[in-house]
Amino acid sequence: MKKAHLTETRFSNLELSDSIITSLKEAGFINCTPIQDKSLPLALRDKDVAGQAQTGTGKTASFLLATFQRLINDESEKIKNPRALILAPTRELAIQIHKDALVLGKYLNLKFALIYGGTDYQKQLDKLKTNVDIIIGTPGRIIDFYRQGAFTLDNIQVTVMDEADRMFDLGFIKDIRFLLRRMPPPEKRLNLLFSATLSYKVTELAYEHMNNPVLIRIESEEVTSKAINQIAYCPANDQKIPLLLGLLKYHQPLRSIVFVNTKRCAEQLDDYLEANGYKVAMLSGDVPQEKRQRLLNDFQENRVTLLIATDVAARGLHIPDVSHVFNYDLPQDVEDYVHRIGRTARFGASGEAISFICEEYAYSMPDIEDYIGEKVPVTSITQDMLVEDVIKPERKAPRERVMPHDKRPPRPKADRKPREFKPRQQEASLPSAPENPPQPETQ
Repeated sequence: MKKAHLTETRFSNLELSDSIITSLKEAGFINCTPIQDKSLPLALRDKDVAGQAQTGTGKTASFLLATFQRLINDESEKIKNPRALILAPTRELAIQIHKDALVLGKYLNLKFALIYGGTDYQKQLDKLKTNVDIIIGTPGRIIDFYRQGAFTLDNIQVTVMDEADRMFDLGFIKDIRFLLRRMPPPEKRLNLLFSATLSYKVTELAYEHMNNPVLIRIESEEVTSKAINQIAYCPANDQKIPLLLGLLKYHQPLRSIVFVNTKRCAEQLDDYLEANGYKVAMLSGDVPQEKRQRLLNDFQENRVTLLIATDVAARGLHIPDVSHVFNYDLPQDVEDYVHRIGRTARFGASGEAISFICEEYAYSMPDIEDYIGEKVPVTSITQDMLVEDVIKPERKAPRERVMPHDKRPPRPKADRKPREFKPRQQEASLPSAPENPPQPETQ
């Protein structure tokens, strides 16, 4: 971490327990980031905080440390039900928060439960029966276990909502309100909310379910955009793959992410990159959870150096040392641009964000530039930047599709029964209006 992106405030100067300070030192954290400097002193005094900060700014440590200290300060008798609930919009983000909690809370006598959908149902249910202190997870599975009576929310002392704007995007707000309304009132708990944007709907949620929260804004240019070298090219559609291959050959990134807008594009790009000698992992919405986690582990441990991802992976990923982010397709949502390029230059490290302004998505760039408050420099494409001898992938059988949990796969045509033809009954015709209808009487 570079000092330019840290503050003068040291964790040891805050009202944190010796056990927490020890784990921070072992993890290499000495000075606070801007969001930690502004939010932690308030939260440690039991003040509710609604903070605007991008991914990679240290907000996870902010709410974890405040949560730990609040529970440590509670000297009441140990209870069976959870005392803190940390909500995340995606499985990946919940998994990363849980990993950070284990590191920062290693010397604390606190138990954590990681709860998310798609896998390990019974294992998670069994974990909840071990008198956990903190639940970290996604709303749907948490509500499922709550309705089964696996735990109650009567003793919640701390509530955290991370990436609240993403909660709205994914339609989780009804679930969030369901949980919040079953907890003690806002004034009897510490409430922390973090979001990439403090939009009207996010602040409305904060004021509805928090106790006079202090709004804190850390603008993106303070922490990420200055550390990221943003550049764009304007390729024709048939130049995109040769240009990407040329840039990968030129930059030789140790670890990079290529973002696309559709699963079909991800699959096509995956085939091309593998055919041209790259070790690639592809992450999209219908990848089963176990395979998803295995791909991320391969990427983190450098068994795979190139990750192709749709926007399902744009938030919540915490992968260090990503040197290059490629927007193969420009995102259609301006906030997704910030989240995508935020995968690099984390905690002030430098990084490259390279965007393709292609024919299909060029309309997004003016809105992106308005949102980030700066122009993204455009560089001309020269012939030597394009790989000429692109190897085309062999034609493969269509990839197996994973059906959503609530849908059955279509029945094979051979098994379908022919629809029985039934003649429609002729509807009774309405009586025609008389030629000379009676006129109303006048007084």
